[in-house]
Amino acid sequence: MTNIRDIARESGYSVSTVSRVLNHKKYVSPAVRDHIEQVMQQLNYVPNAVARDLSSGHTKTIGVALAMVAHPYYTTLVKGITEAAFEEGYQVTLLPTDYDAKLERRYLEQLRQHAFDGLIFTSHSMPISEIAAAQAFGPVVVCQDPGSVTIPAAFTDRQASYHEAFAWIKQAGYQRIGLMLPRDPKVSATASAMVQAYTNVIGAAPAADLTWIGSMAYADGRKAGAFFAANGADFVFANGDDIAMGVHDYYQQNHLPLPGLMGQENQVSSALLGISTIDHHFHAVGRAALALATGAKTGQIKIASDFIARP
Repeated sequence: MTNIRDIARESGYSVSTVSRVLNHKKYVSPAVRDHIEQVMQQLNYVPNAVARDLSSGHTKTIGVALAMVAHPYYTTLVKGITEAAFEEGYQVTLLPTDYDAKLERRYLEQLRQHAFDGLIFTSHSMPISEIAAAQAFGPVVVCQDPGSVTIPAAFTDRQASYHEAFAWIKQAGYQRIGLMLPRDPKVSATASAMVQAYTNVIGAAPAADLTWIGSMAYADGRKAGAFFAANGADFVFANGDDIAMGVHDYYQQNHLPLPGLMGQENQVSSALLGISTIDHHFHAVGRAALALATGAKTGQIKIASDFIARP
């Protein structure tokens, strides 16, 4: 494969002069530039884009650590990130983690090695304080409320909409309220926010026999449907509209009276079912995260979510 030294030898000019031509620097006469470019064409030389980007100090690539793709949170968030990246001339590299802290640390190491210009954590397993410490390597952004930790963050303000949703459920007179959580509240900011709002509004912690942990997709809703039916839930608040549809379909296909239902993410499925939902505006969160990762914005960006009540 032809390299810069081959061009220098064939053209009769120094490596430094050839380098100035390759990098479009000044102090090279038009005649010399034309001659070196002709030699490059004759030798079929193709510049190493990775090496060029590293030498310039940027890659125009943003890494996105992605725990999974099944839940609409991730698909909508990534859509916002990629759309904004395209507009700004950046590429996006998706980095699957499956909540594996070892993989998350590996991606931080790649950031230290300048594989990306910035790294966005859509979710994570490792402590946020450890992620914040990696800012010495380059821009690191989280998509959650970081609390007292100083780190760029783009996230939705869930508490107000969750309180409004539980107040609506309580006012409707439901007594056996089933709660569907993505992960254990000890490790999931979303689950923690749902439990906290439930406790504040209802006046007691969620009952264990009405709490389903581990819901990410429609199939999880169907499994949870059997659980809630067996435990006498009269209302189910799911962590996704498609997940709520899974609950709905279990009851319907087993000829059981439907409980009240509520979803999240304002998907088409909630409109088709005519159930209430919450729009967390994750598309806007994704766009904000990209702006933080590229340095176009700084600090922490909080976006209000909206409770959408349907009779």
